[in-house]
This record gives sequence, C-alpha cells and structure tokens, in this order.
Amino acid sequence: MNTHPEADGSGPDSRHLLQLLQAMLRIRRFEERCAELYMEEKIRGFLHLYIGEEAVAVGVMQALTAEDAVIATYREHGHALARGLDMKAVMAEMFGKVGGSSRGRGGSMHIFDKNKRFYGGNAIVAGALPMAVGLALADKLQNRRRVTCCFFGEGAAAEGEFHESLNLAQLWQLPVLFVCENNRYAMGTALAISESEQHIYRKAASYGLDAREVDGMQVAAVEAAARESCDAIRQGGGPRFLECLTYRFRGHSMFDTQLYRTPDEVEQWQQKGPIVQLRKLLEQRGELDDARWQQLEQAVRLELNEAVSFAEQSVFEPESELCRGVYQEPEA
Repeated sequence: MNTHPEADGSGPDSRHLLQLLQAMLRIRRFEERCAELYMEEKIRGFLHLYIGEEAVAVGVMQALTAEDAVIATYREHGHALARGLDMKAVMAEMFGKVGGSSRGRGGSMHIFDKNKRFYGGNAIVAGALPMAVGLALADKLQNRRRVTCCFFGEGAAAEGEFHESLNLAQLWQLPVLFVCENNRYAMGTALAISESEQHIYRKAASYGLDAREVDGMQVAAVEAAARESCDAIRQGGGPRFLECLTYRFRGHSMFDTQLYRTPDEVEQWQQKGPIVQLRKLLEQRGELDDARWQQLEQAVRLELNEAVSFAEQSVFEPESELCRGVYQEPEA
C-alpha cells in the first residue's frame, strides 16, 4: 500500500502525491476517450462520465485492502480503474465485447470483477446500499475483518433504501464505509430545490452513524478521511459515512443538455478541479515540471491506446453463448 498521511499531520510525501496524480489522470483521460468513442458509436447505450470527481475514488481506494469489497453506481468506470481493474478489460466492457470484465454483458453501468472484489456498478439509484449492507453482514457473521465500501450520489438520499440501509448498518454495527459523492445536482435538480437538509452527512448522523463532510476535490483530504474511517471500522467501531463534496464537469449522461447550470459555473469548478489543484501543489513543491508532466501523460496515453486497440480487436459474444449463465425454469 502507498505511503499515507503521517500521524503528526505532515501529510503524504511528494512521491505518493505523484502516484495519486497519475491515478486521477488515468481516469480523466479514460473518460475523455470514452466520450470520443461514444460519439463515434463504438460505445453504445448510456454513458455517465466521472470527469471532475476523480479525487473521491482515488482517495478512498488508498484506504482499502484487497480483501475489502467495493460497490458503486452507474458512474463507476473511475472506481473500477482506481480499484485496480485492468484498463483493457474495462474498455472492452464499454464496447460490449467478450474481452470485457463482464464478457460485454454489463457495459458501462455494470462493470464487475469478482477477483478484485469489485461488485459492480448499479443502474438503480441507491440500489447499491442494501447490497453493501448484505456484504458487510456476511463478513460480520463470519468474523472477517473486512470493510465494504459503498459509493453513491447525493440523489440516493431521496430513496428509501438510503434510510433503511443506514438504519440497519448502525443498528447491527456493520463494517460499512458509506461514501456519498455529492456533485450537487443528482440528475439535473439542485439540492437547494429538492432537499430541505442539504448536508447529506447530517441525515446519516441522525441514524447515529459517525458522519463527516470532506472536500471531494482534494484527493489527500479524501484519503486521510477514508483511512481514519476504515481504521475505526476495522476496530469494530461500526459504520462510517463520508460526504465528499465534488462536482462533475460533464452532464449527468451523454444526453444531458445541462440547462440547469451555466457554463460559467462549470468553468469556475474546473479551475479548482482535483487534478489542477494537485498539479499546482506539486509544482510549488518543485516536485513536478513540464517534462515530468509529459511523462505522466505519455504513460497514460500508451496504456489507453493499448486498451482501445484491445477492445476493438475483441469480439462480440456469439449468439450460441447468450444463454450462458442465465437461469431458466425447466419446462413442465
């Protein structure tokens, strides 16, 4: 595991910050390429981009071990890459090809990898929360020191599963880290006109959970909060809740006209994006210059080109295999 913030408050070293920067850059360039491929109709169906929110997935994943479980939303490509899924398999899944992590059956919204304990994206708003409670309950019943990490958006707070899951997790003291990625608009409705209590962590606190708000545009802050939370969970402290305040730079999906916000607002957030902030910090420390930045870009570009090539060369599942893994009631 990477070097983490020191107990004396000195924070992560520059080498670790460079690793975090590269991890976020991988996600950003992957998502940007996916947008291009979608316009070329090589990726079909729905596509929800994670651009702008990279610090949350990358920061939280630093606190998790290979034995922990991760479950996310339909905006989960970034989580999958941060979890360590092979970029080739993720891209092939986006293409709907057999080489994908789910043999092309899941597509953009249902990336899954059992070996990485990445239990997929979920197309149902708040649908991952009760699943996370189930995974954590199984671990507790079998006395396994694992954490189940569940990512979801602030729109999930309007669903019954959100409240039921938090209630049961606290009641049963389950080892769950709930991570709310608050990008302020859900699909396209601002919190100010949909929620009387706009601080989602306070809703969690009302069920007795230890809950806090974190700057989701600062990857080191997210990592520190996630490590503290996971340490407490592993020590039997029950569930924890992090509300990461973030912002998506693209629309809810590729079909979103974004009439609910102005270009100026988006530009202001882009100027304080997680990659921009960390790059500036490292430049100020003298740990990053243009040459080193270009090296990071080149490494990501090569990996991404290989992933796209792999996806393009992979094949679609033959019709003869379409019923494979599908449960069917025997005929009477």
